[in-house]
Order: sequence, then C-alpha cells, then structure tokens
Amino acid sequence: MSFEFFIGRRYLKAKQKQAFISMITILSIAGVSVGVMALIIVIAVMSGFEADLKSRILGIESHVVLMNQVGSFENYPEVLKTVNDTNGVESATPFIYSQVMLRSAHGVSGAVLRGIDPDTAETVIKGISYVGLKPVDTQQTPSHADPTGPGIILGRELARSLHVLKGDSVYIITPKGMISPIGHVPAMRRFIVRGTFETGMYEYDGSMAYIRLEAAQKLLRMGTTVTGIEARVANIYEARNISKQIVAKLGYPFWARDWMQMNHNLFSALKLEKTVMFIILALIILVAAFNIASTLIMMVMEKTKDIAILKAMGATDRSIRKIFVLNGMIIGAIGTLLGTCIGFILCGLLKKYKFIELPGDVYYLTTLPVQLETLDVLIIASSALVICFLATLYPANQASKLDPVEAIRYG
Repeated sequence: MSFEFFIGRRYLKAKQKQAFISMITILSIAGVSVGVMALIIVIAVMSGFEADLKSRILGIESHVVLMNQVGSFENYPEVLKTVNDTNGVESATPFIYSQVMLRSAHGVSGAVLRGIDPDTAETVIKGISYVGLKPVDTQQTPSHADPTGPGIILGRELARSLHVLKGDSVYIITPKGMISPIGHVPAMRRFIVRGTFETGMYEYDGSMAYIRLEAAQKLLRMGTTVTGIEARVANIYEARNISKQIVAKLGYPFWARDWMQMNHNLFSALKLEKTVMFIILALIILVAAFNIASTLIMMVMEKTKDIAILKAMGATDRSIRKIFVLNGMIIGAIGTLLGTCIGFILCGLLKKYKFIELPGDVYYLTTLPVQLETLDVLIIASSALVICFLATLYPANQASKLDPVEAIRYG
C-alpha cells in the first residue's frame, strides 16, 4: 500500500472533534449514490420504453418498404423474386395502400386501407393475425355473418368508432368510382368484419384496415398492379444497407425506405429526451461533487500541520496532491458503487413486481418497462467518477501549494 493511500484512508476516519467533516463525507457519498441511482433507473425506464415501442412498431410494420417513383407497378412477381433473392432478406410480400372511407350502420370513419396477401404477409408482419382473410371454407364463420362477403380486419379502435363486431358489415367507399350522368360516383363495396387487431398504438388501431390483395385491386380498379413490396430482414440494423442493395439491383424508378427512416422523428425525439434527462439528473451528481470539494477543503484546513510535517519529511507536492485526490475518489467510488447496486436492485424490483401502474387511457402501457443496458450503466458510472475527480483537483492543488514553514509557524 502506498503511503499516500494509507494517509488518505486515515484522514477519512475522522476523530471525535472532526465529526462534522465525517458527516459531510457521508452526505457526499449519499449524494453521489442518489444521483447514480436516479440516473440508472430513469435511463433504464426510458430504454425500456424505446425497446417496447420499437418491438410494437416492428410488429405492425415491415423492415424495408420498396416502392416505385411513378406509383403502382405491374411486374411485381419478378420484383418480389429479386427482393427475396437479396442477401439478408427473410421474406417479402406485395401490398396495396390507399385512403378510404368506412361506413357501417352506426358510423362513418376515414381509414388507411391495405391490401395484402395473407399467406406471405404473415411471414413479414408477425404482429397481426391474418386468419380472417384466408378462404372462408378454412375458417369458422359466425352464424350471423354473411359467408359470401369478402373479409376485412379492422383496428380495435377503428371497429369501436364504427360500432361493429366480428361478423358485422361495413362498406368501403373509395374515390376511384365511375362517371355517371350526375357526375363522379365513388365506388362502394360491402365487406364482412372477420376480426380485429390491437397493437396498443392508437395511430394504428384507430386507422388501419386490411383486406385481401385481389379485393383491393378490384375495389381500387388497379388491375394486376400493387403499390409496393414489404420485406423482413434477418438483422434489423442492416435494413438500410439491404434496402440500398435492393434498389441497386432494380434500378430507377424503384426506391426503398427502412424502418428507421420511416420512424426517424419518433426515435430521434426519444434519443434527445434520453440525453436531456441524463444531463438534468447528472446535476444531482454535480451537487454531490461540490460537497466532496467542500469536504476536502475543510480537511485541508484541518490537516495544515500534518501537510507541513509531511513536506518537511520529504513528501513532494505531487504526493500531497495525490493524497487528497485519492480521498475524493474514494468518496466518489463508494457513492457510485452504492448507487449502482441500489439502482440494479430497484430496476429488478420494477421489472419483476410492476408495482407502478400507468393510466391505460393515457399510455399504451400499464406498467413501467425496464431495460438495463450495460453501456448505459458504464457511461453513468464513468461520468460520476469523472465529476468526482474534477471536484478534487482544486482542494488537492491548494494543499500541495502550502508552505511548510508558514503552516508550522501559524498552524
């Protein structure tokens, strides 16, 4: 053990007359602990929100969307084969996208209509069940439903606004109708509600409706064309590179977007919020660091004679500086370790027992999601130690500048 560490450790063990310094030391440790604990819990909860939101979005959206600059295109089987043959792509499916009006016996609502192939769509978007869109003879039809009508799947909130249940009828109204003597007449066709889905995200549950690809082509008078191709990739973080490969193979006028580009604003906002919360909560550690600096300043004033004697015995300025830096770092390290341990324990309790409930009418979650990232914990602990180290520099530097002769004469 170096003599600097030995002396620094003894200085932390205050005598009876130095109990005030000891109390400030304890408060400094507590301040660092509280700051580190709060940072770990808040960042873990925000990481949990981000991970949960990401899983929900990827449950109802594909990883890559391929479209044509000029609109819908016909040769989609060849395009689909090219996409499937691209390295990293697990599956792909064609889709049709359009905005329509839905009318039921009890209400009217705007909706986003998607025509899909249920056989291939379930391999790309796995968060929704498309059983209701498969042939009628393979499913159990409700007794009050019309078994001859084409099926439609609605978001839970959209079905609620239309006041329809499984087996009820809804009419899809599209602007692509026909010209009559009285003017343009929108197209309208009746569909049977074969089921509903719930993602927990109002934007999707309140606006999305799914029908079969063939029914959408007929309703929208699109012939054999589709709006685009959706693909699922093996590694979601390679989606951008894979989309570039697909576009390079197909060339103009095709273009592609990955899931990160489609949700860029949302994830950017979450990242910014996480960074701001980190900075705000780091101020707690900064306040505790001021306590560490105060403790060391008072300790330097108390140990003036000791410092003078050590210098007279041959201790260098560097050694004196090192003693007080070690003192502050011991306080910071203990506080950081305690805060990390308490933060881990509380995160584990939050994750296991879920005793904090969220209002279901405000949030799409009922409990706090918690996800501890090793990198986040390391950044928090490192930041706390760096702040504590910076707080020790001024007191340690002042201690090293003490003149031993003056200190002994007037101490």
